Amino acid sequence: MTNKLEELLAKKERIYLGGGEKRIEKQHEQGKLTARERLKMLFDEGSFIETGLFVKHRCTDFGMENTEAPAEGVITGYGTVDGRLVFAYSQDFTVLGGSLGEMHAKKIADVMDMALKMGAPIIGMNDSGGARIQEGVDALSGYGKIFFKNTISSGVIPQISVIMGPCAGGAVYSPAITDFIFMVDKTSQMFITGPQVIKTVTGENISSEELGGASTHNSVSGVAHFISSNDESCINDVKRLLGFLPSNNL
Repeated sequence: MTNKLEELLAKKERIYLGGGEKRIEKQHEQGKLTARERLKMLFDEGSFIETGLFVKHRCTDFGMENTEAPAEGVITGYGTVDGRLVFAYSQDFTVLGGSLGEMHAKKIADVMDMALKMGAPIIGMNDSGGARIQEGVDALSGYGKIFFKNTISSGVIPQISVIMGPCAGGAVYSPAITDFIFMVDKTSQMFITGPQVIKTVTGENISSEELGGASTHNSVSGVAHFISSNDESCINDVKRLLGFLPSNNL
């Protein structure tokens, strides 16, 4: 029994490291917090309950059977923010670039279901390169499930999206149909397709910041509603907004 418990604890520790110390260090060098650090800052101390910690992908194409994705690249769960029940997910860019696959999407859809059932706000911390190409249509189907949850939750519970990295393609459709969007200056972007594709198709040279940076979406497109100087201030801004919102439409 002791050995089994030790194995379980060791497995948890490996998962908590996400993509590993080198990738965590790189995240910090870019001025970004990790997915777990963001959740720790958002929730009241000791209140966060994680769901789906041991979930794994089941893809065997393109060498994925030999690829580990701790917590499937997204941390989901619930806890309290200033004593109030809140559900959240946080994509882990250190794990396969935060890319969304079938089980990654299922974890997000499940926590959205829980938020809707409990009548509590849902906060999505987005840091993802988009669909996990190796999983093909299974990844795209996963996006469809998330978009459906966004739609049925609209007007029922507050949906808050926090863009905390370079989010492209499918990764930005869901935030665009939520109630509020926060972005971090210089480190977060939202675009359907990146500068290289734009250059190939139109011949136009444009930077990631010009195309989909926080300033662009807060002052030109109107897609985003709040801009923060760094991850820490962004999370504090989210907590402040929550204080003005009801938990649901009842």
